[in-house]
Amino acid sequence: MKLYYNPRSRAAIAKWMLDECAAEYEIVPIDLQKREHKTPEFLRINPTGKIPALVDGASRIFENVAICLYLADKFPEANLAPRLDAPERGRYLSLMVYSTSQLEPSMRDELMGVETIPQSGWTDFQTAQEVIEGELGDGPYLFGEWFTAADVMIGSIFIYRRLWRGSSERPKIEAYVDRLLSRPAVMQMGG
Repeated sequence: MKLYYNPRSRAAIAKWMLDECAAEYEIVPIDLQKREHKTPEFLRINPTGKIPALVDGASRIFENVAICLYLADKFPEANLAPRLDAPERGRYLSLMVYSTSQLEPSMRDELMGVETIPQSGWTDFQTAQEVIEGELGDGPYLFGEWFTAADVMIGSIFIYRRLWRGSSERPKIEAYVDRLLSRPAVMQMGG
């Protein structure tokens, strides 16, 4: 497998997932300043011209949620996703999509000081945080003691927020981020 990657990008999420899976993979560095993500060669891998992108044999996967879903299913021994027939599968899929359809854009609005309007299609960040606090329940992770790919996706957004804004006023989410940051394979940014 090859991960098209820049450490100062959202590709860090896909790398975190690969590491949680204990997958063997090669990093293909992409220099964003040189616009290597816009070359014809790269656009054949990811037509959006964005990273991350993952190549696994003939499979080409882009978007972090798709990469995480793919890897969790490819590496069942890592136990990062409910089985296809498991009752938790629906909630897991919903949280995976929620991470980028609601939580991420609402956090972006909050970071930029932009009011989230109903026409945008996503909720405001305060509401999104309340949803995640409810989903965490009393467990350390979204599925209690079980760390899943949903924690990679949801958790990465809160890790980014902490990097950009520092700690939040929400102790439950801050404790969740602390637990995620203590994982051996946790997302690494920069450098």
